[in-house]
Amino acid sequence: MKAVQFAQFGVPHEVATVVDVPEPGVPATGEVAVELLCSPINPADLLLLAGNYGHRPTLPARGGLEGVGRVTALGAGVSQLAVGDRVLLPGGCWAERMVAAAAGMFPLPADAPSEQLAMLTVNPPTAWGLLHDYVTLTPGEWVIQNAANSGVGTNLVVLARRLGLRTISVVRREEAGASLRALGGDVVLVDGPDLAERARSAVGDGKLRLGVDAVGGEATARLGAALDNHGVVVNYGLLSGQNPQLAGRELVFRGVSLAGFWLVHWFGRHDRGEIARVYGRLAGLLADGSIAVPVEARYPLSRAREALLHAAREGRGGKVLIVPDTTPAT
Repeated sequence: MKAVQFAQFGVPHEVATVVDVPEPGVPATGEVAVELLCSPINPADLLLLAGNYGHRPTLPARGGLEGVGRVTALGAGVSQLAVGDRVLLPGGCWAERMVAAAAGMFPLPADAPSEQLAMLTVNPPTAWGLLHDYVTLTPGEWVIQNAANSGVGTNLVVLARRLGLRTISVVRREEAGASLRALGGDVVLVDGPDLAERARSAVGDGKLRLGVDAVGGEATARLGAALDNHGVVVNYGLLSGQNPQLAGRELVFRGVSLAGFWLVHWFGRHDRGEIARVYGRLAGLLADGSIAVPVEARYPLSRAREALLHAAREGRGGKVLIVPDTTPAT
């Protein structure tokens, strides 16, 4: 069977290789066999292959940090799943088939599309954690975020609206604003040197205590300048390739602080019951269509290198997905 591996770190589409590997075999006690249905390429996947993620796997390693698959066989002792159920896949899921531990797996909603379920593991709980774990917000308050048309960004707009919060979505191009407004985004601003002034004008007398940063560099500083005194900027990505910055004025004289978010740490801060409740709620929002991320292209697993090259383009309008070779590509 085919799988996507990398034996060194570097430019993702150059180091990734589609290889033939042995079939995974029969699931042992507490395991399930699954076949890949769909997996998105996230910025974290690109960082992993480049060697810049939060951890470096032992090489050679298999790509794919999240995805959805269908159960094809059960090992002894697995009672919460049935053959045919769709489940979230663990890391290393860029393979036609795999055997994985069943602990923590649960059947996904039957009426939700696989392409959206494939993006449940990372982006929705990231948006949830960004909104809940750093500032205790009350309905009517504002949140400002950059890279707002990203997967996390669109999820955050929807979740914020359901919490009664108002959003300022910062984008690089004006044409990205229509889709965010359609999701319920209140204000869309094109990033620029005067972002803080325009954001404060939009908020008026409202409270703006949380900034969400996926870009780093000077973009972080612009969010910090827009916040109220003692506000918090939470960084979860480095799309600019630069470290986050805060101006001394904001840090020293206004008490604005900078925090970092990594989903791995979010899992560590919450018990299994709370995590299950969050995922259950998020899965329901996927099932009813409240959360949906646009898909720009689908590539069969055998063309994973092309998919990675596409995923690295600036100005994309949606996610790039890896699917089985039997699924039509776009």
